[in-house]
Amino acid sequence: MKKIIVLIAALISVTSYGQTDVATARASALGSTVNYTAIATNGSELGPIRYMQDGTGGIAAYGTSTPLGNVLRGDSVTITGPLIEFSGLLEVSPATVVTNHGQAVIQPVPLQVPITSINESIESQLVVLENVTFVQTGMFSGTSATVQVTDGVNTMDIRVNGTTDIAGTAIPTGPVSITGLVGQFNANYQIVPRDLNDIVAYVAPLFEINVLLEGTTVLHTDDYYVGSTTTTNGTIENLGSIDLIVSGALFSGIDAADFATDIVGATIAGGATQNFSITYTPSAVGSHFAALEISSNDTDENPYIINFEGAGTDNLATEPTGNPSGLTFPIIEAYTVSGQYTAGTGASDYIVLWKKGSAITGVPVDGTSYLRGDLVGDAQVAYVGPGTSFTPRGIIANQDLFFTVHAFNGQGGFENYLTTTPASGNVSSTGENIGSYYGAINSNSTSLITDLNALINPHNVISYFLYKETIMSNFEIRDTIGGQSVVTCAYSGENLIFNDPFDWSETGYSREHTMPHTWMHSYPADSPEQPEYNDQHNLYPTNLNEANIPRSNHPLGVVTGNVTSSYLDGTLGQDASGMLVYEPRDSQKGNAARAIMYMTVAYGFNFGGDVDADDQDQYLLKDWHYADLPDDYEIARNEYIFSVQGNRNPFVDSVDFACHVDFDNLEYLGADCSQASIDENENIVFTVYPNPAKESVTISLKSAEVISYVLLDMQGREISSSSNLNASSVKINTDKVASGSYLLTVQTTLGAIQEKIIVE
Repeated sequence: MKKIIVLIAALISVTSYGQTDVATARASALGSTVNYTAIATNGSELGPIRYMQDGTGGIAAYGTSTPLGNVLRGDSVTITGPLIEFSGLLEVSPATVVTNHGQAVIQPVPLQVPITSINESIESQLVVLENVTFVQTGMFSGTSATVQVTDGVNTMDIRVNGTTDIAGTAIPTGPVSITGLVGQFNANYQIVPRDLNDIVAYVAPLFEINVLLEGTTVLHTDDYYVGSTTTTNGTIENLGSIDLIVSGALFSGIDAADFATDIVGATIAGGATQNFSITYTPSAVGSHFAALEISSNDTDENPYIINFEGAGTDNLATEPTGNPSGLTFPIIEAYTVSGQYTAGTGASDYIVLWKKGSAITGVPVDGTSYLRGDLVGDAQVAYVGPGTSFTPRGIIANQDLFFTVHAFNGQGGFENYLTTTPASGNVSSTGENIGSYYGAINSNSTSLITDLNALINPHNVISYFLYKETIMSNFEIRDTIGGQSVVTCAYSGENLIFNDPFDWSETGYSREHTMPHTWMHSYPADSPEQPEYNDQHNLYPTNLNEANIPRSNHPLGVVTGNVTSSYLDGTLGQDASGMLVYEPRDSQKGNAARAIMYMTVAYGFNFGGDVDADDQDQYLLKDWHYADLPDDYEIARNEYIFSVQGNRNPFVDSVDFACHVDFDNLEYLGADCSQASIDENENIVFTVYPNPAKESVTISLKSAEVISYVLLDMQGREISSSSNLNASSVKINTDKVASGSYLLTVQTTLGAIQEKIIVE
């Protein structure tokens, strides 16, 4: 089979733009910014996406900006942008910098592959499937749709874009050759043809060599790892119509003497095959390398080369001579951390370990294959692969994170890790980064509600259907053992384990509107989507059948009896007044309250005048809000949404905004927050104002006195304190306190109280 290497160096110097190649970009961590030059293999016929490739691999770029939209098929383009995974497809999105160098001198040639070779290694590359037949008959859909082709045994998805001239035409009958880009949608790979010229009647070649090892095609110039296997069975296929003449085979390379084959000169008729074997006998410890060269009259693949690697007599690969160095953290946020390092010496791959709270003591074990999420001693695997950057999943705010990076060689149980002096480092994820966001907001102003509304609107509108690519991929989904992933149902607390990529239907999960869709003034607000329908502050992942559907549009409340539905820590039933309510798990109650309070202020909803929402108890939400203060998860979530949607949830940032708002009629309650600041000890009624604070903050108690207080930052470090106060009102100067969030703990004559404050 043909595997053509695309050379773009003849057109432009790669180093002149300081970028990596595509293979390096693909090996980079999700979320990191990559920069590369490659050739576009499609134009506007597929919309705002451009599939691109160089001699090392393929990658997609996406963006609605004019520069990318002007890229034509065959243009050499330098792309810069963040690396994401969109429904399984690795892509740079949005492409923030696009430099078009014009038509490339050497154009990509389609890689001829069988259906069984369509996988991640050739994603986004231009390929051709020969001698396949459409499963469906009739007409292609006039809109975007997926059909299938078969080689008689295997099937493959063909994605026909509604913007191409293929849509609405007749589906060919009989064998065809299909050229297209290797795309992916969730777990399914697909071929994306660009126009009618990509689908032509199949014409059998005169002769065509294809090589299989242990029943699987190995493309020309590909690698094959034998490990310690002494005998590997192979087959030479002639996919043509006349004789393929094989003149012989040999092994070359530094360890050629350790490999042998029984391939001899032979004539293989059209459509026929010939079996052969490879024997491997390692002569020493460590990795062994050799290239099999099969000579034939197939001139464009003569010789047909397969690169072999085997383990040594110790059943291990060669140990690297040097671990990576220079571990740094170019991205540090409340919701993500990205690391990078300088490559080690004599190494093909790296394993990154991470741990929260303290230094790592565990090391990887030779001969063991690890997947992302696996446990290694006291640490977890954040990354395994050839890249020199990583982004662990599951980062939340205010966490001390420790990392080590080991170099290794080998695979499949023959790994040899360099366990001494790994690259190591630690970093702390940030907390709230409010800055001057609320600089113009005054809690004592009667215009507080309208001021907050104006502050958080307008914002970036992100489609409800992109929630998987934003919140799910970049925040909610975490690693677990065996290379699998896990997501938590916000309502019930279920931890659902699944295989990537995430898919709503396959996992049975949904994007739950905490403030139900039917409560919204604009209901139905989904066609077209309104900002209130897709606002990410209001959406959480939930189990569709066990949590989302039972909750429906019922008000949130405390279930006291007559349970209708229950799943783990989420329950539907009657409250004390006999009303049907849904009660989420305790750790979601404050989150849910703040999401609903945000929606009322952001979009002018209220519980008194809106018929579908009039059963929602605002005092219960306020109770939940104060009892379940924002934790590090919710802080990180708020920061992430701010990074993509461009606005913040004020009720996460400032606990006391809620006490100023009457959510039944969306009116300002006044500057006195005493009614809302009721501690778990119901005898203590107190006010902390102003919050956010600038020059000072005052603690005021009713029916009690302040004995002492301590002000801590979110890392637990003391900022200020005082004791033996014995006063009902205490003023704390904050003019020299850095902007940010703090925890105020107050000892009173009736017990302890705690309040989160913001200093601007």
